[in-house]
Amino acid sequence: MKVGVPKEIKTHEYRVGLTPGAVREYVAAGHSVLLETNAGAGIGATDDNYRKAGATILDSARDVFALSEMIVKVKEPQPSEWAQLRENQILFTYLHLAPDPEQAKGLIKSGCTAIAYETVTDAHGGLPLLAPMSEVAGRLAIEAAGSALKRYAGGRGLLIGGVPGVQPARIVVIGGGVVGTHAARMATGLGAEVTILDRSLPRLRELDELFEGRVRTRFSTIDAVEEEVFAADVVIGAVLVPGASAPKLVSQRALSSMRKGSVIVDVAIDQGGCFETSRPTTHADPTYEVDGVIHYCVANMPGAVPLTSSQALNNATLPFGLAIANKGFAAVLENPHLRAGLNVCRGRLTYKAVAESLGLPFSPIEQAAA
Repeated sequence: MKVGVPKEIKTHEYRVGLTPGAVREYVAAGHSVLLETNAGAGIGATDDNYRKAGATILDSARDVFALSEMIVKVKEPQPSEWAQLRENQILFTYLHLAPDPEQAKGLIKSGCTAIAYETVTDAHGGLPLLAPMSEVAGRLAIEAAGSALKRYAGGRGLLIGGVPGVQPARIVVIGGGVVGTHAARMATGLGAEVTILDRSLPRLRELDELFEGRVRTRFSTIDAVEEEVFAADVVIGAVLVPGASAPKLVSQRALSSMRKGSVIVDVAIDQGGCFETSRPTTHADPTYEVDGVIHYCVANMPGAVPLTSSQALNNATLPFGLAIANKGFAAVLENPHLRAGLNVCRGRLTYKAVAESLGLPFSPIEQAAA
């Protein structure tokens, strides 16, 4: 199969769909890799690095889209990219369609087959292609919060870990999944006072054991969220409903009760965000203020550390990408985990949660593929 890798064009997105090491694996399996020139510049990989791995370097993204049977990316296609997709072409990338009706309509119109990293599953019921970036985002969330808390950035002027004799920051993490766990790990490592809220008692028990009592765990109710947000210096939004829009768990009224200069970091912004006042921002302009509370809502947080992120992502996506390259669309029909990743097929939405979030018709895979 001809596998294409265009350069990412989202603002300050430096990751790349395939690292040179991954390209070598595709080539060894008998596939051709067509790479846009300088696609790997963000991770320090030159065109020569890719040529040595076996890739063919093309001058433009247009050439990559025109000549490839499968497109492997990192972030969701931008308008200029979805316009270049075509019928029977496979797109393998993060999509996050639920809060993005325009992209969904663009993919539907293209007739392509779009497989979303974030809804591919594994044998344990997990989301293996979302997990590595969730790990990165969770850790970055605490770094972002620490920067935003600084006085010159509009924050309270508070050091996350405090110093002897001075109370550390109170950090509340809403959601005890991969993002929340890694955020809590970073925060406790810095010496913060951390509380995790989740609606799963078994998960709260796991977290209590994992952190050996170093974090507070609390069952997430409306009252509990409001009480914790009121007392927090930092709130990390780390909730996830696979494929669907994130629930709005914190109202503007609740946020307005926080101390001036407090910080929220909405890691769920890719799925619409879990704070009522959230809107997507970029690495170029990452924060804004509402009612005196600093909001950090960057929609591609792992893009800030592209070398780590690209390697971690490729480690996870490689076996799935190779399966698709080896068998084409048949791999999706045969593999239940890739089936779960199929969001758009031949002009139809095939992921129910996405269709419901967008208010668009849903088609079972068999019907769409017929």
